[in-house]
Amino acid sequence: MFHHCVIHSTVRRRLTAIFATISLAAGISAASAQGSSESAPRRDAMITPDPSGWLQTHTSTGGIDTGNPFFQSLGTNGRSCNSCHRQAEGWTISAAEVRQRFADTDGTDPIFSLVDGAVSPVADVSTVDARRIAYAMLLNRGVLRIGMPMPANAEFRLSAVDDPYGYASARELSLFRRPLPATNLIWDTAVMWDGRETFTPFKPPMDAGVDHADVRISLASQALHAILGHEQATASPGDAVIAQIVDFELHNFTAQVVDRQAGELNSDDAMGGADILAQQRFWVGINDTLDNDPTGDAFDPKVMRLFDGWDDPTARFSHDSGRRARAAIARGEQLFNTMPIDITGVAGLNDVTGQAVIHGSCSSCHDAPNIGNHSMALPINIGIADASRRTPDLPLYTLTNYATGQSVQTTDPGLAMLTGKWADIGKFKGPILRGLAARAPYFHNGSAATLMDVVDFYDTRFNVHMSSQQKSDLVAFLSAL
Repeated sequence: MFHHCVIHSTVRRRLTAIFATISLAAGISAASAQGSSESAPRRDAMITPDPSGWLQTHTSTGGIDTGNPFFQSLGTNGRSCNSCHRQAEGWTISAAEVRQRFADTDGTDPIFSLVDGAVSPVADVSTVDARRIAYAMLLNRGVLRIGMPMPANAEFRLSAVDDPYGYASARELSLFRRPLPATNLIWDTAVMWDGRETFTPFKPPMDAGVDHADVRISLASQALHAILGHEQATASPGDAVIAQIVDFELHNFTAQVVDRQAGELNSDDAMGGADILAQQRFWVGINDTLDNDPTGDAFDPKVMRLFDGWDDPTARFSHDSGRRARAAIARGEQLFNTMPIDITGVAGLNDVTGQAVIHGSCSSCHDAPNIGNHSMALPINIGIADASRRTPDLPLYTLTNYATGQSVQTTDPGLAMLTGKWADIGKFKGPILRGLAARAPYFHNGSAATLMDVVDFYDTRFNVHMSSQQKSDLVAFLSAL
């Protein structure tokens, strides 16, 4: 399980009290699945274009309440939650859109702030060219710099630092991370990549569309810290404001609704789009890979069932490009559920189960049905932060175990920065997979520029030996989520 923040009792009472003012709307509108195969959907404020087609956001009110404090600057640097969580980018940011903001403002948009937008908080931002250098990681990877000190009483020490920006030290490591989407959060079982805003116990509601108090407390803490940190507010905006932000976030659902090649993703028995997603059944632990489902049901590797009806073995011989595109998505879904992967060397999984090799598939770690995150907090190290995958724009930290003298190099210690545990180095959560096409780049550090890069990572990491057709089909499926 994730390390969970220890809060002073008065703070916890204060956060808990926030939720007396939050009301959960009871109704979720039914999906409107259209049979048309047209490539363009109806045009309204809830549907926005992205590189693969069109992205849909569903809310309980049918609109986006831009009067919510989520969209208001509550600090001193002009930022709001919306600065880093944009509807058209799946409620996070894409590197491409950030570059456009830089071009439009010469790097003066509020997202470009020294507090965490630059490669260091002392970078030169006096000219446009200087700002382009200072904000290079945000422009190229869509990452913010999270400054964190070495944890007290850690089982390891920082024995060497190679920071291309000359700032990081044991006093403050520079950790470059993507903002996570502010949508589909009702199903989140760990808040933040390292789970540092996660509170326990997560209670398992058994009804679709019912949020649980623990994720509300977690999101309230995250919102407060974001306002005080990212927005550089001098004081808390108050419980009522935090409650409004959390309520807004918990009512957002986002998914791809149209694919440029395959057409409407909720037609002909398919279940794409945010309207259908909003009705997805979920509880904490549902379909857990490690058999922690509170219902006692066994893990079912067939996690994704959105496009079963599009399975068409003859489509590749058709002259209908839309039919071929739908069949590719269906094949990709089947690969996601069933393609054999020998999972090895994953801290938090192989060591926890005592199995050197776990014969699984993509769905082994992305087990929440039709959602794609892990239905329980499962911080794992798949190697994204390993020294072997370091690029020159990332700092490299050498950590040495006090007890054994063993050293390891990493670009981000992940969960270990909270727990201080040697075994937690490099561990991160897996994010919810819906709306992927809108929010490149991928992984916690933005190291995968495209979904094909994501597939290539897993192919090489676990020696899957996918064919080019399999890779293409998987990307088609992931793009349709």
